[in-house]
Amino acid sequence: MAVQGRKIKVLFASAEAVPFVKTGGLGDVAGSLPRALNHEGADVSVIMPKYSIIPQEYQEQMKHVAEFYVPLAWRSVYCGIEKLTYQGVNFYFVDNEGYFKRDGVYGYFDDGERYAFFSKAICEAIQYLPELQVDVLECNDWQCAMAPVFLREFYQGSAACRNVKTIFTVHNVKFQGQFGDKVLNDILGLADNPTAAGQLYCDATSVNYMQGALLYSDAISTVSPSYASELQMPFYGEGMDGIFRRRSSSLRGILNGIDVDAWNPATDSMIEANYEPGKMKNKAKCKEALQRELGLAVDAEKPLVVMIGRLTNQKGLGLVRYAMNRLMERGVQIAVLGTGDKDQEDAFKYFDWAYGDQMCAKIAFDNALSHRMYAGGDILLMPSEFEPCGLSQMIAMRYGTLPVVRETGGLQDSVIPYNQYTGEGTGFRFANMNADEMANVLLDACEVFWTDKKAWKRIQKQAMETDFSWSRAADDYLDMYYGLHPELAR
Repeated sequence: MAVQGRKIKVLFASAEAVPFVKTGGLGDVAGSLPRALNHEGADVSVIMPKYSIIPQEYQEQMKHVAEFYVPLAWRSVYCGIEKLTYQGVNFYFVDNEGYFKRDGVYGYFDDGERYAFFSKAICEAIQYLPELQVDVLECNDWQCAMAPVFLREFYQGSAACRNVKTIFTVHNVKFQGQFGDKVLNDILGLADNPTAAGQLYCDATSVNYMQGALLYSDAISTVSPSYASELQMPFYGEGMDGIFRRRSSSLRGILNGIDVDAWNPATDSMIEANYEPGKMKNKAKCKEALQRELGLAVDAEKPLVVMIGRLTNQKGLGLVRYAMNRLMERGVQIAVLGTGDKDQEDAFKYFDWAYGDQMCAKIAFDNALSHRMYAGGDILLMPSEFEPCGLSQMIAMRYGTLPVVRETGGLQDSVIPYNQYTGEGTGFRFANMNADEMANVLLDACEVFWTDKKAWKRIQKQAMETDFSWSRAADDYLDMYYGLHPELAR
């Protein structure tokens, strides 16, 4: 890690952050990484929209610290800045009720305008809040992707902005922020700037916010080393692979971490009984309680396979559906928790009905139940088509629930395949999007569970002792930050 000349000041821009708003993994990252970075010696603040759905208990703690008007093409739009310090991190909330007083977070007809405003407000906040003194602005996903573009095109005359270095972090390249080209003039105010317009156009009639950030940012990062490589391939790059290849020298993949305090079987109050590596007796109690709760046959010798997360095609559920009968015939129990596409939900509801006490599908979002499933399961199945990082496999390993994953993205980087000859490994992996290959590897894992309890316990211990804390990733982030400001490192 670079030796620090002074604390580097980072503004971490995100559309969501735990505990205020969370729709996916980005919320976990924005809630946990800044805290870890501050613990490692940086000075990181977070800026995000002030949604009306933020719990009232947090809204009541916010302090109004600034207000100004944001120039957005022909508009001049009010912006308030509220501040709240949470777990040692300063959070700044961009307040405009016209844009953010909604029942949800994303998916509105004017998202292009809402998040262009957010991006511009970030730049204005750097000017209007001297306390920020930003060295590095890290923008996460398309919702704040225009900030690096605005910073370069509109704010180079500002002393507070001209030395700010920018990083754009890709959490999922599938969502890019594409809009009709009329936003160039009507919202972005860049129609008369041929340099900017040329870099924002993704086809003859559409502009792409993420493309702008990829071309304008000083550095690009993503959430695992393997995903950084995959982004440069046509299959994974979602049309952006050429840009990722061109900018490969500026692209870095850093594996996400998890909140090891929230996910800790030794202290978790949501599970049946607590346990830890070397003292695993209570995990059996968690499994028995989960089998009873879900209406599964209470049998310690039946491997209980859990799946926790969104029920979408990306998660490889077609493989599971194809292989289900084979797995049921072998006496495997499967429990699914999540919501998603209707056809996937309906398929797993059918399996629940068809296979009785071998299969349970809970079509819901239930955080407490997810804790009980991580603790009570024997195996986590995660056969994703692509997975930029993935958190479930890390959480499962922390609870001694061994992952069976496809070799992609962060799954490949975080799960070491079991080697029966050396004893190393923290889970099981398969390579191809093939249902028989997946089922073979899953049943291989079951064979170890059935026939070699000593090896199973060893793999569990190795998985539980793997360091997935954010402090591991924080050093890599600090190297990236100081690499953009070498004058701050001595």
